[in-house]
Amino acid sequence: MEGHQYNIALFVFFIPYILFEVPSNLLLKKIRPSTWLSGIMTAWGVVTVCQGVTKSFEGLVACRVLIGVLEAGFMPGSVYLINMYYRRHELQWRLNFFFSASIFAGAMSGSLAYAIANMEGIAGYRSWRWIFILEGIATVLVAITAKFIIFDWPESAKFLTDDERAVLLRKTCRGPRRGANESACLIMYFGIVNTGYAVSFFTPTILEQLGWTEIRAQVMSIPIYAVAMVIAISAAYISDRLKHRYAFTLTGCLIATIGYVLLLSQSSIPVGARYFALFAITGGGYLTQPILMGWLNNNMAGLYKQSIASAMQIGFGNCGGLVASNIFFNEEAPGYKTGFGVSLGMTWICGLSCFAFLMYLIRENKAREQGRGDERYELPVGERENLGDDHPSFRFTY
Repeated sequence: MEGHQYNIALFVFFIPYILFEVPSNLLLKKIRPSTWLSGIMTAWGVVTVCQGVTKSFEGLVACRVLIGVLEAGFMPGSVYLINMYYRRHELQWRLNFFFSASIFAGAMSGSLAYAIANMEGIAGYRSWRWIFILEGIATVLVAITAKFIIFDWPESAKFLTDDERAVLLRKTCRGPRRGANESACLIMYFGIVNTGYAVSFFTPTILEQLGWTEIRAQVMSIPIYAVAMVIAISAAYISDRLKHRYAFTLTGCLIATIGYVLLLSQSSIPVGARYFALFAITGGGYLTQPILMGWLNNNMAGLYKQSIASAMQIGFGNCGGLVASNIFFNEEAPGYKTGFGVSLGMTWICGLSCFAFLMYLIRENKAREQGRGDERYELPVGERENLGDDHPSFRFTY
């Protein structure tokens, strides 16, 4: 590709991906999750294969747009479905375990690219085309299997007995409620998502700038993702045990900051330190990102509102992907001052938004401890039970 075509191909994915997040979750309420999620997976697997065989830049852009439409419903839909089965402080471990699959995929993509490099010229296709073709085929096969293993809503899940279903629904009962400060949650996620996308887009390129060959750079990316996965899962387990989120988001921002500062001064530090910086950026970003999804759901409204809020958070947050795809300029290689500088700034947009959200939650909880809203105890029973987090006995979690 020539000029900024690579950035354009990355950029166009995010427009439909952002726009279709909320509509996809609305459709999920009408269609069985096992059917909807496996269906969109199958479709984007087919389009990924097409991405590998297209002969023109226009065809590539069309494929990227279609993949954006199809992938839009997967992450928010999966988060919403997982949320239906767990209470507030049982959720983070499950979310991070799910999210770690994408980190694992990042590690595997490096080893897969290394293996596929030897397929150059087979059937007349370049080796990079085989990456899309084989990953697309694998996606379709996984999607077909997923149809039979994805659980549907608790109300209709076949693996539950009637007694188990009743206990689960009672345990996870969430009435309709006015959500916590959603705007802060959107900005938090927007700030940190840029880091995740910047890492996935440009880590191999940055590694090549450190002196490794293209194939070697793919291999050297594997430990980066492996360490990030361990960090994400460990943080989730501890976060649920402590029933606390904020400190983990701040820790992730601080770790990522160390990485960005190192890369911004990379001309004066050795290769080993620059390589360590990628571990810090990836580990910090992937520590924070899933914690933010859990934190929103922990303080969010009833089932319908949760589905919309999760989609809004992920949809708006993925505007960070629009930024990430347009801040790393070829002419700035290998320093990428704009890319690393903007990414550092966005990390602290996330950090400051997390602090603002924390202050909001603390203020609300203190006000309720002091009796604000106690008059709502006098409401009729039915209306009082539907107050959700407006109920004077409800306490936000942070």
